[in-house]
Amino acid sequence: MTHDVTVVVSGLGIAGLVAAGLFILLLLCALAGRRGPLDRARSALWGYELWGAFAISASATGASLFFSEIANFVPCELCWYQRICLYPLSIVTLLAALAGDYRVARYLLPLPLVGAGLAVYHLLVENGVLSESSSCLVSAPGGCATKWIDEFGFVTIPTLSLAAFVLLIELLGLAALGSDDGAATLAQDA
Repeated sequence: MTHDVTVVVSGLGIAGLVAAGLFILLLLCALAGRRGPLDRARSALWGYELWGAFAISASATGASLFFSEIANFVPCELCWYQRICLYPLSIVTLLAALAGDYRVARYLLPLPLVGAGLAVYHLLVENGVLSESSSCLVSAPGGCATKWIDEFGFVTIPTLSLAAFVLLIELLGLAALGSDDGAATLAQDA
């Protein structure tokens, strides 16, 4: 069962990476002067950014709890730091989405930004680019370089974490921008 769930979670992670990459391409097109595709994507998501952020953060939280509590993968120190950035988002994005409070997105953005940085650092340690610290070595069996999962040749737990954090950055960024647009629209209507 653990392997089946791991494959499903890894597949969702790959879908997240593809979605994050497509959004980055839309941003690059907008920077090059072609805002049309980004504007269409933004209007398609309009009003659902916080719900999307909730779905991603809740799914990632559930996956991390599955890995540690059911699959018995011992979280290393870097995993715990990433969880600190992720877990509050599950609750706060739900509350913000229920209240329709898009202004909160700008205050939530630092959490996935720090989490993404930690995930990149974790990937560098895991792949031997950077050496792991002594605290990593004692935090979990094998330290932070242990690959508890390795699906499709590249999907590891830090890869899944990075995918979730990048998507959260994108959705919370859109929500934060939307709060400005909503305020401008309300001002014009008054």
